[in-house]
Amino acid sequence: MIAAQRIEQSADEEFELWQAFKADGSSKARERLFNTYTKYAYALAWRYFRRYSQGDLDIADLQQLAFSGLLEAIDRFDPERAVPFKAFAAHRITGCIRDGVAHMTEVREQISWRQRLRRERIKSLAAGEGEGRSDAVGTLSDVAIGLALGYMLEDTGMMRSEDEVPSSRPSAYESSAWRQLMTRLQREFSALPKREATLLKHHYMEGLSFDQIAKLFGLSNARISQLHRTALMTLKKRLAAAGHFKLEN
Repeated sequence: MIAAQRIEQSADEEFELWQAFKADGSSKARERLFNTYTKYAYALAWRYFRRYSQGDLDIADLQQLAFSGLLEAIDRFDPERAVPFKAFAAHRITGCIRDGVAHMTEVREQISWRQRLRRERIKSLAAGEGEGRSDAVGTLSDVAIGLALGYMLEDTGMMRSEDEVPSSRPSAYESSAWRQLMTRLQREFSALPKREATLLKHHYMEGLSFDQIAKLFGLSNARISQLHRTALMTLKKRLAAAGHFKLEN
């Protein structure tokens, strides 16, 4: 009885969320709906990967295609029709995955998803105009430290790849220093403004591109790039104040 009541209550809340989203296109409602069905999109990507991969597919690419299909399904779904969202979304998500895979050549002429994400990050970090940063060395420092922070954030989520695993085990001191740095990073990450923290979570821990986050937030790509840089530079300053990331001249 209690379980049935919870399911009914959850269904009511979800319906109200759909109603709010369809009423005004709220970016907050879209994001909540996206978060609700993220695991479902992951599951469909993994199902496709297990069925069709012959060593030529990257699960990260399939997951991002699934996210694109999920975003399309959220925007096109009509909650007034007697069709469950998962059934409606499954068709669009799997279709998006098939279309994406069909455009991938055997020699992988296209840039891999991770490479695209990293290029977005570098472009974002290098665009420090209007922030008192005009010297090349300073810009290079911002890019290097920003990328380092990005790798650390990935290390807390699901985007760790085999080529990023250290080739040698760190010393006892290095392990202790790394743990302290990661603990401090997590603390400072939690202190970021909600929108900036959510952006970093979507990008580094879930692997969404700036395009997808822009659509999710209802903002421009340029604004997402700016918020990304601002968030990482905030983390950099706070960690530097705590004794980390000090560069020698």
